[in-house]
Amino acid sequence: MAVATQNLLVDEIRELRRDRRALILAHNYQRDEVQDVADFVGDSLGLSRQAAATDAEVIVFCGVHFMAETAAVLAPDRMVLLPDLEAGCSLAASITADQLRSWKAEHPGAVVVSYVNTSAAVKAESDYCCTSSNAVQIVERIPKDQEILFCPDMFLGSHVERVTGRKMHVWLGECHVHAAIHGSELESQRQAHPGAEVLIHPECGCTTAALDAAERGEFGGATVVTSTEGMVRHAQSSSADTFIVATEIGVMHRMRQLAPQKTFLAANPDAICPYMKAITLERVRDSLRDLKHQITVPTAIAVRARRALERMVEVTA
Repeated sequence: MAVATQNLLVDEIRELRRDRRALILAHNYQRDEVQDVADFVGDSLGLSRQAAATDAEVIVFCGVHFMAETAAVLAPDRMVLLPDLEAGCSLAASITADQLRSWKAEHPGAVVVSYVNTSAAVKAESDYCCTSSNAVQIVERIPKDQEILFCPDMFLGSHVERVTGRKMHVWLGECHVHAAIHGSELESQRQAHPGAEVLIHPECGCTTAALDAAERGEFGGATVVTSTEGMVRHAQSSSADTFIVATEIGVMHRMRQLAPQKTFLAANPDAICPYMKAITLERVRDSLRDLKHQITVPTAIAVRARRALERMVEVTA
């Protein structure tokens, strides 16, 4: 897109945002230019807090469908817009409410902890929601003798089990982008940059192998498993000057803005989520101009989902 065209779109968006009294939220994986026009950029937990606290009349959610649903549940008196209805999520699609109900029936009395990357209907069947940044904290607050069903991400579930020492029943779902970041790619980057710190999202399939290699002292730089927001904070505070980033590459835009003197390398340059990249400036403009596409959640589902989400927000409040 030509710079002049992009600048015109940005001007239109800013004017429409003012006229609509709107708040634009963008996930860390969004296109660079969409992040730049947003009022707030962050991870699922940060975006949930912003949605719950805003007094804006309209929330334009530049993310994927389950995130807009979460905003609609937490801010029921606001209009929540998703600029592109095709912005779905392979991980959220890996479990349905019917599947969760059947799973619960096999384990009566178990506590259900659902990753925020799920539909509102799944959240409504859950006791707690969690994000990658607070999953460990939430599981740790559940009594040790309590059976836990954790869904839907098996890699995050395995990471939580490793950190907490708790054995859980873990649903075998995955994010297709994170699952495709392999240990061999990470190892190649580490060999090319032996002093670099490694930042790994717990949804990655290579997490265990990377931590095992770090424990063996095979590489000089530290290995940190954390959420996208944790990555951003760590990159700013760390004394290291080079980082290998194992997650969707969109987060590196913000890292480079906040720590321009440092070098950020993708563990897999092809780790690009087509759903997250579906939203463009044109679609943000159209969403504000035409008030489309409004995301709503049936009241019966929203009331139950809200309890699980509020518990998630309260844990790290």
